[in-house]
Amino acid sequence: MEIILKEDIIGLGFKNDIVNVKSGYGRNYLIPQGKGVIASPMAKKILAENLKQQAHKIAAQKAAAEQKAAQLEGVALEIAAKVSATGQLYGSVGAAQVADELVKLGKDVDRKIITMKDAKKLGDYVALVHFHKEVTVEIPVKVVAENAAELKAAAEAEEAIKAAAEARTAAAKAAAEAEANEAEAEVEAAPAEEEAPAEA
Repeated sequence: MEIILKEDIIGLGFKNDIVNVKSGYGRNYLIPQGKGVIASPMAKKILAENLKQQAHKIAAQKAAAEQKAAQLEGVALEIAAKVSATGQLYGSVGAAQVADELVKLGKDVDRKIITMKDAKKLGDYVALVHFHKEVTVEIPVKVVAENAAELKAAAEAEEAIKAAAEARTAAAKAAAEAEANEAEAEVEAAPAEEEAPAEA
């Protein structure tokens, strides 16, 4: 069914967009919540008239959105997250964390207009900030290990333990070989003593 949106719904459309949705979603959620109306011919006619009258207001909204977008130009985020030894994140990094990091930089952005695929591993991601249907900003997001020093120390400690164990094994092996060589030398020397002729 066709619905005229009454507000922005990220992932579906923006206010005054005409979108196609499943009947159940439209009748049971969008219309009762006041987020949309059925796009009847009359509703479309009213929408066209309203858009014509609001053209100036819409242009101003777009200009304001472009101004906000300009403030985010060149912004790249680095978000530290707790990571297991295997590189998996405890939890995930998403739009909420991106919004929090932007606030730390003095950029107050509503997390509802941010979309980002949840990051479950370390690496590079992209967050999209939808200021307006024609104004979207891409923000590079790098997810790094919060406990990198701890993980490195743990890995180094593990390596040291492994190296010490290998050294002990090598020392034990060398001692065993030396003992075996000594025993062998004694065995070889013994018959020589027995064969020595008795003195008259």
